[in-house]
Amino acid sequence: MMLEKTIKKEVSCTGVGLHTGKQIQLSLIPADKGEGIVFVRSDLGGIRIPANAEHVVPSNFATILASEGATVQTVEHLLAAVSAMEIDNLVIDLNGAEVPALDGSAFPFIALLQKAGLVEQNKKRSFIEILKPIGVSEKGKSVTIHPGSAFEVSCRIDFSHPLIARQSYHYWHGRSAFISELSSARTFGFLKDYDFLKEQGLALGGSLDNTIVVGEDEILNEKGLRYADEFVRHKVLDLIGDFVMLGKPILGRLEAHCSGHNLHAKLVQAIIENKKAWRIVDMPTATSSSPLCRSAYQDLQLTA
Repeated sequence: MMLEKTIKKEVSCTGVGLHTGKQIQLSLIPADKGEGIVFVRSDLGGIRIPANAEHVVPSNFATILASEGATVQTVEHLLAAVSAMEIDNLVIDLNGAEVPALDGSAFPFIALLQKAGLVEQNKKRSFIEILKPIGVSEKGKSVTIHPGSAFEVSCRIDFSHPLIARQSYHYWHGRSAFISELSSARTFGFLKDYDFLKEQGLALGGSLDNTIVVGEDEILNEKGLRYADEFVRHKVLDLIGDFVMLGKPILGRLEAHCSGHNLHAKLVQAIIENKKAWRIVDMPTATSSSPLCRSAYQDLQLTA
């Protein structure tokens, strides 16, 4: 039987928000069983913002949550790390409106969660098992969830810039796989768009320390890319963070083509509304002897 998890102890870090440019303190705090993932704006009297579909605000540049007039943005990298570490219940305290960017990837959050440690709780962990395909699309972009015995992602991107062009990546979700394949993949942006984004109040904290900056004919970061296909790997990372909004881990195969945060939110909502297309289960349906179950869920058997 799989049990829900939280962290053993409180841990904290500080950093600059990618879009706000403000210095933010973030604290990760153990939560009670069944509480879920909840952001708390301590600078606004402790307003709580649950990380679920009901609180998602439409956005193309980052995932934003809102409640009682308070918002928190750029939550996707942290939530991807939370998903990878199989954490079900967590309080995320912030003294500002944005999760710190740190190095622009999920790796610093993985390190922070490892420092906190994990503890099992006395409540069975449940999953959303997809029974029928559900998809959304717009303007040549699409994302679809299909039935599957584990959480699997196939992602394709297609940019006109020659340094990115077409890339694809196939990923089976699990703690070890996430850490080795995705966690270090950073967010990216184009130098030609920087002034426009700043005029829109975006990327005010963006720098070569937290963003891959793509120039006209070169990557401007001194050490270049961490993976040859770092761009598409980061898109998979974003997908994983955005699907935390379902409120439970998912058993299904995601296929994404040039999708973004807004389209991900629309699919999450479509899944919630199509109640005959999924069910709640306590365990993955794959047998423990199958290669699929071993590769994707081996880490779920670990006890902190």
